Amino acid sequence: MPTHAPAFADVTASDSTLRRFLHGLPGVDAVGLEARAAALGTRSIKTTAKAYAIDLAISMIDLTTLEGADTPGKVRALAAKAVHPDPTDRTTPSTAAVCVYPDMAAIAKEALKGSGVKVASVATAFPAGRAALDVKLADVRDAVAAGADEIDMVIDRGAFLSGRYLKVYEEIRAVKEAAGAARLKVIFETGELSTYDNIRRASWIGMIAGADFIKTSTGKVAVNATPANTLLMLEAVRDFREQTGVQVGVKPAGGIRTSKDAIKFLVLVNETVGEDWLDNHWFRFGASSLLNDLLLQRQKLATGRYSGPDYVTVD
Repeated sequence: MPTHAPAFADVTASDSTLRRFLHGLPGVDAVGLEARAAALGTRSIKTTAKAYAIDLAISMIDLTTLEGADTPGKVRALAAKAVHPDPTDRTTPSTAAVCVYPDMAAIAKEALKGSGVKVASVATAFPAGRAALDVKLADVRDAVAAGADEIDMVIDRGAFLSGRYLKVYEEIRAVKEAAGAARLKVIFETGELSTYDNIRRASWIGMIAGADFIKTSTGKVAVNATPANTLLMLEAVRDFREQTGVQVGVKPAGGIRTSKDAIKFLVLVNETVGEDWLDNHWFRFGASSLLNDLLLQRQKLATGRYSGPDYVTVD
């Protein structure tokens, strides 16, 4: 399957043609979008379906540490937890990836060797993205050289919000090329884009430019993933595949902390794009604390009682 849509060559020929296309997309009915997201969030998932959803959510987590105080020891411990989230129960699935800064990618790669868990690395001057393009591309190449299987880049929100859509598109294309075989997740920082119409436009820019995933947030601002903005992005990838045949993944990140939250997002996926996306190749959670609650809920389903907080490790 192709990783970008050459049919959009005319659309990306100039700033004016890209702007005309993006502003020609249907406007978002904010009230309707939020009402549908809220309604889907009331679905009740119980017993075997809940157990399935919990294991699926665990397998979709990009277990993340993105702090200035990160150390090799912390990354190795996180990698061990990603491979065996519950050491007392080896039937617990591994997470999808461990997400770290580029300077920790080699540590994560070594720790995850042979496990099947991917190394994801943020890049392009994460989280603000305020750097020259050559610096951003060097950041990407360093992460890939260190062993990153996936790159999580941030778009230039300043360029996007000032209407310089072609600059955003060209930067994504350049990062995609620099990433090589690594899968590319494009972060919009939806909390800074102000409107649902902007989120839809950013989604289409990312997909046209060759994103393998579109991602809500860095987790570093006040408003991160919400059911409504994730629903909007799911609708975008659905419409994009219908138009082009190209499937693009979605990654909500930031603020998803409980099993109840995660299951609500899985219902959104199932009801909006269907089973084709109910797999960690096409849907991820960007999270650090979510895994612990999923493990506690999983243990409750298995034993009928809740464990104390010391049942899970502190990340």
